[in-house]
Amino acid sequence: MYVVIVGAGEVGSAIAESLAANHDVAVIDIDGDRVEQLMYEADVLGIEGDGADLDTLREANIGQADIVIASTDDDETNIVTCGTTMTVTDAFTISRVKSAKFLRTWQQSERAFGVDHMVATNLLTAESIARVVGLPAAQDVETFADGAVQMAEFEISESSPVANLTVEEADRYESLTFAAILREDNVVIPGGETVLEPGDDVVVIGSPESVQTFSHELEPDSDGARNILIVGGSDVGYHTARLLQERGLKPRLVERDPERAREIAEALSGTTVLESDATDREFLEREHIEDVDIVVTALENDEKNLLAGLLAKRLGAERAVAVVDAGEYVPLFEAVGVDVAVNPREATAEEITRFTREQHAENVAIIESDRAEVMEIEIDEESVLVDRPIRESVADFPKGVVIGAITRDGKRIIPRGDTVIELGDHVVVFVDVECLEEATSKL
Repeated sequence: MYVVIVGAGEVGSAIAESLAANHDVAVIDIDGDRVEQLMYEADVLGIEGDGADLDTLREANIGQADIVIASTDDDETNIVTCGTTMTVTDAFTISRVKSAKFLRTWQQSERAFGVDHMVATNLLTAESIARVVGLPAAQDVETFADGAVQMAEFEISESSPVANLTVEEADRYESLTFAAILREDNVVIPGGETVLEPGDDVVVIGSPESVQTFSHELEPDSDGARNILIVGGSDVGYHTARLLQERGLKPRLVERDPERAREIAEALSGTTVLESDATDREFLEREHIEDVDIVVTALENDEKNLLAGLLAKRLGAERAVAVVDAGEYVPLFEAVGVDVAVNPREATAEEITRFTREQHAENVAIIESDRAEVMEIEIDEESVLVDRPIRESVADFPKGVVIGAITRDGKRIIPRGDTVIELGDHVVVFVDVECLEEATSKL
């Protein structure tokens, strides 16, 4: 597959590096230094120029492209790039936009703007936050098989009740699979005797009920996030509040600007909007910050998000989730006390990469910036899994593959060694990225 990516920033570079191993990739950017750096770091064709210009697109052999991804930081440029592409080729176009207003327009008409698939960064970020809020102890959450299966990633802390237990000792759940342990730079496929060490990130796959129960095992004092405070009426803050209130929750949202606060209050009847400064200690104490289960900081500035999150935790908030625009700050935020840092650019890159891979899968979740994937596969006649017991078929796969869950006609089936996978089953599989190509060829 030949993929042309317009924009060599954080999003475009991440997509290019992810796809270059298995596809031919060209990257266009007006910044020659970015293009040169990406050519050095990944095996891609680099072109300096304006990706919205037809001559530049032709220089990238746009006529041969299977997919064109417009991923600059400017919404209009991305849309124009896709529209220009449509005039000369039938390539599948993907546009990244920040504002959901373009997404709403695009959804009203098939291939509006010349875009086949649109990814709205702010909405996507809010959805990531909402999933984490729904499972407070988790760092990442994805659903599969129409919600029947859930994947979650948890960090094992020093104080966790399962720290230093073996997987066999920690696994008290019939419909939960310990798919992998991310330990420093290694992906460990656990056996029953594998010890869950403090600092490990463990990936589990199972029914939503079992994943929720395991989450409670990690955080016994947590009864779920009910008291939620959102700091910032940005587009991300607004969509986060909207998604949470649609779930039946009643979040509070703090916005300093009176006009924006009034606008959000009128749009979100299930959200209590407070006009104030969330870095005002007296205000936070009056609002009983010590009773807050999760504070979400969604301001327009990374430093303010960090300050607001750390202040809220210092005053008693249980957990802090922060939006971090600069990807390099994510480890820093989590090192100094923010529980989960959500980077919109990383989330967008993962979503676009996931979409390009879904031609071989029903759904794909990318783990830890492409260290591994969890994918949902509908079993066909060519799969080595079909009509064979799992203990027999797994021998045909490399070591980094774990069958986490099975659904058949909408019903969950617990994967065991003697379980026979049938034609049409939906199988959720964990795959180490090191063996991704070999594994997908057999699935």
